[in-house]
Amino acid sequence: MLEIYNSLTRRKEPFVPIEAGRVRMYVCGMTVYDYCHLGHGRVMVVFDMVTRYLRARGYTVSYIRNITDIDDKIIKRANENGEPIDALTARFILAMHEDAAALGVEPPDEEPRATVYIAQIIAMIQALVERGYAYRAANGDVYYHVRKFAGYGRLSGKSIEDLRVGARVEAGEDKQDPLDFVLWKAAKPGEPSWDSPWGPGRPGWHIECSAMSTACLGEHFDIHGGGLDLQFPHHENEIAQSEGASGHKFVNVWMHNGFVRVDDEKMSKSLGNFFTIREILKRYDPEVVRYFILASHYRSPLNYSDESLDNAKAALTRLYIALKETPPAEPPTELPPPLTDYAERFYAAMDDDFNTSLAMAALFDLARDINRLREADAAHATQLAGLLRRLAGILGLLQRPPLDFLQGGAAVAGLTDAGIEAQIAARAAAKRAKDFAEADRIRDALKHQGVILEDGPGGTTWRRA
Repeated sequence: MLEIYNSLTRRKEPFVPIEAGRVRMYVCGMTVYDYCHLGHGRVMVVFDMVTRYLRARGYTVSYIRNITDIDDKIIKRANENGEPIDALTARFILAMHEDAAALGVEPPDEEPRATVYIAQIIAMIQALVERGYAYRAANGDVYYHVRKFAGYGRLSGKSIEDLRVGARVEAGEDKQDPLDFVLWKAAKPGEPSWDSPWGPGRPGWHIECSAMSTACLGEHFDIHGGGLDLQFPHHENEIAQSEGASGHKFVNVWMHNGFVRVDDEKMSKSLGNFFTIREILKRYDPEVVRYFILASHYRSPLNYSDESLDNAKAALTRLYIALKETPPAEPPTELPPPLTDYAERFYAAMDDDFNTSLAMAALFDLARDINRLREADAAHATQLAGLLRRLAGILGLLQRPPLDFLQGGAAVAGLTDAGIEAQIAARAAAKRAKDFAEADRIRDALKHQGVILEDGPGGTTWRRA
């Protein structure tokens, strides 16, 4: 049975959906004012993996990932650029979709944008005011009264009193308590605004996700996910808002993926130590980056370095070589006993809180046995190759023709694919003329340029080192 670590209870729990056979999941998406960095990429890949696995297990999944297209950072960046907010957000939404597609991330079932859900946001704030959880301040802002919500701090493990220490009211704020957070911001000159019962204004960040998630999935749903940095205050505030407005439980399972780290610090734009996805993809195949993300358990820190990505490339190359040498045959739906062990190990790992690291160990055992059996039992080897491709597909890996991956990557200046084929032809001509020294020279020269030649019964193929 699938078990998932629940950040709310701090333990792994058997997963039982609210509605049998159906999973409703919401994941906090991007605030679109800049290009996505690898931390954003991890969120997209991790919850794409979760969605793929749930569907492979037979669930019907409603996967919602929102877009924040109005907030302080967006307004600030648009003003700095001297461009309309709509133009800024449209540009970076397109870039986000390009990055996600490159990483093999399937689109969510719905992708709500905050500016389209203003009516739902206002309705939720009204419900909070009516239930005594929110108040309009003298400056026109509407705040959430944190002390009115008895369960505040359950998700993050923080107590009200501990949070109170050091909390202060910033200039321009008009809170009754330093812990209170804004739900509706009164309009300022030059900022976008919408009409509301409290006057023109725009939503605070936290209320956007509460309104969009419940509008798309209902007031009570199965899984809410996002990066660990969102656990507090964003997700803590979502619980307070949503449960304050509805009067009942908001989410059953909270999932948080770990940070991406560079030099032992969290990768983030505020620290200036981030690498955008598109910067990384200039140097590494997108599938290598996806493999790198999934090679670690989603809750563990992910340490970014060139060495880690080079290791990911080498590991993925091993798997693709096994498929190149043994073209996969589609295994039967009902696996015969020789194949069940690999599949059972893969599913057991994934059922243990989506342990992709352990699941990949089963893939490498498959690749090892494919290579071992290729000559001795070709029919069995091709079935193993088919199972390798099928199981890896659940992770969004190994779905390309092997040579597409093996011959991809950064080309050496002046050494095109056609040039490599010409060198292979020249080497073959040298071998026919029994000029083996020249044949070896061509092979070694290509190897020095990062191209590996592999001779086989069907001729010579090549791959990038």
